[in-house]
Amino acid sequence: MINSILYYVVWSPNPSIFSGFDRLRWYSLLFALGFIISQQFMIHFFKKEGHDENLVDKLTIYMVLATIIGARLGHVLFYEPERYLSNPIDILKVWEGGLASHGAAIVIPIAIWLYVRRTPGQSYLWVVDRVVIVIALTGALIRFGNLMNSEIGGMPTGTDSGFVFARDTEEILHTMKLPISSIKAYKPADRQSELSGTGRVPVNFDIEIDKGGFDEANLRAVLERDVKYALTRFNSSKKYMAEDPETPLNLEIKDQGDHYLAVVKTFGQAKYPTQIYESLTYLLIFILLFIGWTKYKSRIPEGLYLGLFLISVFGMRFFWEFFKENQVDFEDNLTLNMGQTLSIPLVVIGLGFVVYSLTNKKKKTIQN
Repeated sequence: MINSILYYVVWSPNPSIFSGFDRLRWYSLLFALGFIISQQFMIHFFKKEGHDENLVDKLTIYMVLATIIGARLGHVLFYEPERYLSNPIDILKVWEGGLASHGAAIVIPIAIWLYVRRTPGQSYLWVVDRVVIVIALTGALIRFGNLMNSEIGGMPTGTDSGFVFARDTEEILHTMKLPISSIKAYKPADRQSELSGTGRVPVNFDIEIDKGGFDEANLRAVLERDVKYALTRFNSSKKYMAEDPETPLNLEIKDQGDHYLAVVKTFGQAKYPTQIYESLTYLLIFILLFIGWTKYKSRIPEGLYLGLFLISVFGMRFFWEFFKENQVDFEDNLTLNMGQTLSIPLVVIGLGFVVYSLTNKKKKTIQN
């Protein structure tokens, strides 16, 4: 079982790289880093195979625009068309999230075609076969960015192994009308006896509250009401936490001199960290494709790498979707979710390119 190799961990990193700079996020950094590193690899490919490395700058512009536009439109059209088509201006708000790799997979080939039309001396499939190598690496970095955002996670494991995504609940608790200085979710070392093997695992929240005009009795009454509400009534809390709505809140308040420390003892749901699974899968695909290019270079039949990329990336995407939670409500009524449905034709297209490339290579061998 996949979850047997995991350990139960409470995951709640700050998605911002620096506290106080909310717009500078790990996801954005990793997204940009993917393009920067990819550009260096493409320069390496061009130099080793006798192409003008200065053309990489031009190709990078096409790729960046195609990835952002394609991924954004893919999310808009495939996942939330009603929301965005009724408020078209929201389509431009990329910083609010909402990118779909299937959309990028459709637009990127078009962008490369436009690039090749204006670039004599390079064939379409030669360029695509090199681009897919670095796309796999970029995909690995983007999925790690999703992990730092605590988004696109997995379904409950049903065991005491997995990740408890607590960041959303921390943010909800911060909205309480109290002088809160900090909130931190963590795995308590002294509650191992409460593990039941069902995936409902102990989680503590330490809430530091400035004393202000509160005495301990008043603070307790407010916390018992508001924290219980936050843990049991918000959709995101119900998605990740497992607080029993019928039992009193397990709360301990400690007087720390200039502030109170409220320790809330609750439970979370252990879930598959599918962001890690996908990230490692795409990284492995990148490594294998790069090793193959290093060994064979120009002997790679045109279209083969494109086919292998589509089969491996979207084939594994189809597989990992079985462990992921649905991203939008309408997927609950589908046999296969949107990610799986969109992956199937891409895998079929990949098989077609593999057959084409190998058949074409065989014909050329016979002719020679």
